[in-house]
Amino acid sequence: MTAVTAPSGRKVPRGRIDKRQAILEAAFTVFARRGYGQSCVQEIANEAGVAKPTVYNHLTDKETLFRHAVEAAADAVMAENLAVVERLREPGDDLRAALEDMAHRMLQVCCGERSRALRRLTYAQAADFPDLIETVQGRTAIRLGEALADRLARLSLSGRLRPCDPAQAAEQLLALLTGPMEVRSRLGTHKVSTAETRTVARSAVDTFLRAYETAATGHP
Repeated sequence: MTAVTAPSGRKVPRGRIDKRQAILEAAFTVFARRGYGQSCVQEIANEAGVAKPTVYNHLTDKETLFRHAVEAAADAVMAENLAVVERLREPGDDLRAALEDMAHRMLQVCCGERSRALRRLTYAQAADFPDLIETVQGRTAIRLGEALADRLARLSLSGRLRPCDPAQAAEQLLALLTGPMEVRSRLGTHKVSTAETRTVARSAVDTFLRAYETAATGHP
């Protein structure tokens, strides 16, 4: 059996890593479906296809399991968003079209089942886990803002956008996207159509470019 290096630097059999991942995914599914209080470790073990003691061998107790499951889901959502933002590395000649494409893809991630479930679960359990919102935002919204700011800074330096504070510009663009989506999705509880996400994306980019575009921004 091959081994991988864990964050601690210790070599761990790949099968153990895969099993832990399966447990975390199963735990998130169960917690999102039933909430923390109504979920039990046996149900999570059944969902993961492992024995109950195996769950405890990987994650010591229910609260630890919950926290790690939420963190893993947040990291997965973030990975999807980072891949979308990376598309701005080479935006092509039509920056408006590239921004609209990025915005629409980002909203698709936002409307995905895992992202919606993560928001619902975070809001629902915030009272019992006061640090949960900060944890999730730190792994999603804040990191996404930093990644987007980096892309916008490069566009500004190359003259594709006007000189600006890239962190503020990223914050404003994300607000233009997430604000309408939170309303339209009823805080993640309602599915939003592809047509609606495209409308929100176009509107957000249009408003953003009215503030930040230069003569080089438009169509070639």
